[in-house]
Amino acid sequence: MITCNSFRVMAAAKASAAIFVFLLSGLTASGQSLSVLPIHVFLGPGEKATSLTVSNQGSSATAVQIRAYAWAQKGDEDQLTATNTIMVSPPMAKIAPGGSQIVRVILRQLPDNLESTYRIVLDQIPPAAEPGVIHVVVRMSLPVFSKPAIRSFADVQFHLERKDGKIYLVGFNAGNLHEVIRDIALKTSDGQKLKAESGASPYILAGATRRWHIAAQDAVQLSSEAMQLTAQSEAGAIEEQVRFVPGP
Repeated sequence: MITCNSFRVMAAAKASAAIFVFLLSGLTASGQSLSVLPIHVFLGPGEKATSLTVSNQGSSATAVQIRAYAWAQKGDEDQLTATNTIMVSPPMAKIAPGGSQIVRVILRQLPDNLESTYRIVLDQIPPAAEPGVIHVVVRMSLPVFSKPAIRSFADVQFHLERKDGKIYLVGFNAGNLHEVIRDIALKTSDGQKLKAESGASPYILAGATRRWHIAAQDAVQLSSEAMQLTAQSEAGAIEEQVRFVPGP
C-alpha cells in the first residue's frame, strides 16, 4: 500500500533538490519533457474503457512505466493499493522524441452504489548514468473516477474541531461521488479571517472524511464559537455557518 499527499509535490521536491545540487557542484541538468492528456479520467455509468495520451516533448527518447492503483482516503491520507479491477495497456513504453503513446485504461469491474476511484501513476524511467549529468525524472499521478449507474451526487457536511491546540475544518462526504474543495476561508464573529493551510489535497472521496488545518494564532479562544465558511466546489460556491464539535 502506498500513502501519498501529492505525487506532483514529490516530483517538484526532487527537481528542487536537483537544482540545488547543480548550483553547488556545477553539474549539468538533463530532464525529459512529458505531458499527459487528459489529466483527469472520467468514466460514465457502464463505461469500461477509455484512453490517455502520453507525449514526449523532449529531444531524446524516454521510457515510462504506467501502473494503476485503487485510491481510497483513510484518516488524513490518500492510500493507493494494488488492484486487479483496473488495468492499463501498455504497462511500459518507450516514446521517441516528439512522439506519443496511447495508453488504454480498462475497468474489469463496474461500481455498485459508490463511485469507484483509482490513480494512474506514471514514472519516467531514468536513462543510463552519464558522468557530470544528473537526470531529473518525472512522476505523475492521475485521478480516475468511475461513476455508478444510480443517481449520484456529492454531499459534504462540515464542522470544526480542535485537536492538540490546532483548529481543523472537517468535511464528511455523505454522497456517492467525490467532491473537490478549494479556496477554503473562515470568518469569525468579530471579522477575523482565517484560511486553510496550502498543500492539502482538494479531493474528498465518497464516504470519506477530510481535515484541513486552519491557521489561527489563538486556537483556544476560537474553540467555542461558530464561523462562516466560504469555499469553492465543483458544484459551485459554498457559504455556510460551521460549528465546533468535540474531537475524537
